[in-house]
Amino acid sequence: MTLKNQSPLLTLNASRKIFPWLIFILFMRLVGFSTISDSAAIAKVLKTGIGLIMTTITIFIFYRLVKKGFIPSFRYQHVLTILFYCLYLSLGLISLVWTSDVAVSALQITRDIEMLVFSFFFIYIIVMLNHYYPEDFIRISAIMGPAIVLNLSIFLIGNIVAPDIFIRKTHGGEVSRLGGQMMNPNELGMLCGVAIACCFAELKQKANLIWNTIMILIALYALFITGSRSSMIGFFLVAMYYVIISKSYTLKATVVAVGILIMPIVVNVIFLKEGAKTSGTSGAEEVLSMTGRLPFWQALLSEGLPREPLLGFGFMRINYTTYFQGAHTYPAAMTHNTFIQVLMNLGLIGFFIVLIQMVFMVRTIIKVEDKAQKELIFTLLMPILINSFTEFGIWGEVNYSILFYQILILTMVVRYKNRFSILEKIIQKKKLGIG
Repeated sequence: MTLKNQSPLLTLNASRKIFPWLIFILFMRLVGFSTISDSAAIAKVLKTGIGLIMTTITIFIFYRLVKKGFIPSFRYQHVLTILFYCLYLSLGLISLVWTSDVAVSALQITRDIEMLVFSFFFIYIIVMLNHYYPEDFIRISAIMGPAIVLNLSIFLIGNIVAPDIFIRKTHGGEVSRLGGQMMNPNELGMLCGVAIACCFAELKQKANLIWNTIMILIALYALFITGSRSSMIGFFLVAMYYVIISKSYTLKATVVAVGILIMPIVVNVIFLKEGAKTSGTSGAEEVLSMTGRLPFWQALLSEGLPREPLLGFGFMRINYTTYFQGAHTYPAAMTHNTFIQVLMNLGLIGFFIVLIQMVFMVRTIIKVEDKAQKELIFTLLMPILINSFTEFGIWGEVNYSILFYQILILTMVVRYKNRFSILEKIIQKKKLGIG
């Protein structure tokens, strides 16, 4: 029993009406990750406030659909994937008992849980609409791509009209990187990689060629001026994957030729930071030490972890104080590696939970039957996981990666029931005025 052609709202094609709203909601969530104010307190309020408003709007849309006749009947598969993710969040919540800073840990775990609530209702809406409107099937890539490019456009425009805000100077002021104080350039670069992966997926589904090509060019240009090495690697992996699976030999030859031509520029400008003469180290030395990260990671594991090996310092805490500084390293408030971040804030127990969750995640991806969905999830995880080895990542402080990871998990877990229960049928008939 379905609602198709029975509810007044359904006859107006709610899928097409709500689709732009889903793009807008995700766009605003991404805007909410930017540091909009110079004041740390105001920035936190704005970030939290925007997130809560978007979650509220998403829940409102969901219940509005239910009120109009949609039945919120879902089933769940591969539940261990989401179960261990929730177990990780639960341990983070419990860590408020022993954390070295209750305020910081409480804010981080609250925002993570709020994002998970948002992700559930966001996916619920998409799953319901796809059930009732299979002819207008909504793909995650069709939402993520435009939402991210809109976000990137703000930074690109800002690069022109307000470079002091949107550009970050590094290497003695000789290297300019898109992001400025609004967003970590490496995080912004990861966002570019995710957008490109979405557009590639859409092109493979024969979506609008011109529009998706324009979005790829915008994201690629933004990626280039972020100067993010890790994100550029993610982009190349995504591009090569789609080239390999493509059946067009012309496309393969063209991409290889273009890659050979631009590779020297990318290596010199992005990886070796050619032109930065006052940074104190050569570009090659920076790459080999991962911009000083390797000695810092070594200090974290050898000096920091032994202090709190089992349960860590508390959710998103890496020391008893705000900063960790090794005997021979710089001070930092984060690990620049999402997996070491878990070790430091939730110890070996938390790391073990995360490891199991990721094993189930891989197992779930392998079991996905829809080839297009499997390819999309696989390619989206490329830039996200690469970024996770050098920045906040999927287990770090609140950022884009966590939201994307939650959404990807739920796209594989949440399904619509094809058969309603007796109670659901009664509710459905009542809403439709039948009986």
